[in-house]
Amino acid sequence: MLNVRKIAFIGGGNMAEAIMRGLMREEVGVGICVAEINNKRREELTAKFPNVRVVESAVEAANWGEVIIMAVKPQHAAGVLDLLEQAITPEKLLISIMAGIPTSKIEENLAPGSRVIRTMPNTPALIGAGATAICAGRKTSSSDLDLARQIFTLTGSAVCVEEKMMDAVTGLSGSGPAYVFTFIEALADAGVKNGLPRDVAAQLAAQTVLGAARMVVETGEHPTLLKEKVTSPGGTTIAGLHALEIGGFRGVAMNAVDAACSRSKELAGK
Repeated sequence: MLNVRKIAFIGGGNMAEAIMRGLMREEVGVGICVAEINNKRREELTAKFPNVRVVESAVEAANWGEVIIMAVKPQHAAGVLDLLEQAITPEKLLISIMAGIPTSKIEENLAPGSRVIRTMPNTPALIGAGATAICAGRKTSSSDLDLARQIFTLTGSAVCVEEKMMDAVTGLSGSGPAYVFTFIEALADAGVKNGLPRDVAAQLAAQTVLGAARMVVETGEHPTLLKEKVTSPGGTTIAGLHALEIGGFRGVAMNAVDAACSRSKELAGK
């Protein structure tokens, strides 16, 4: 059970929905309120979550909640925080999932002593398989961090990092699902090129990536050791790995993370 009774969401988009689903899936016994300005989306949320209080007013939701999860688009952050300045007191914990907005910027818009946590979840949270990084603001306690970790563990895995690492998190796990989707697509295309039906190739590619990822997580073994176990001398796998090395596969993957990390810093004005 979470040590909180009421969690309010400011913004009812996909990531807010993912967190709500996690809270309900585990039946943690908290009340949930979500503020969403779009009327059609409010109707959708009401239909999907009959036990959730769905409102239009962000101030109403923030006044109601003990933990406030900011789930609005980053470009709307300043305006929404100004609106909530009086509602979010130091007695409440604010958890932000807004990409690129540092805790210092959020704290500037709130009362002195406000407790702020910044997170970076990713889209697999929608199916309970997300990866979330969490960092603390200046006034955050260890119990605040532990509560945030418990909440995001309900959507997958969660780790605590220093805030200076959040751009790297964005480049790796925040943007990472898109890299993996591209790799799955490439594997499937290669299967089609070599004669497999499209649906069969896509299923095999996706399951191969899923199975390999689970082996890394569940065995705890280093990827290099797992790779060695399927690489026979003079076999097919080493031939394929050689082709990846010639193409600079690992360097390209690292460059992708570097590029996304740099862009995250640009968007944050660093």
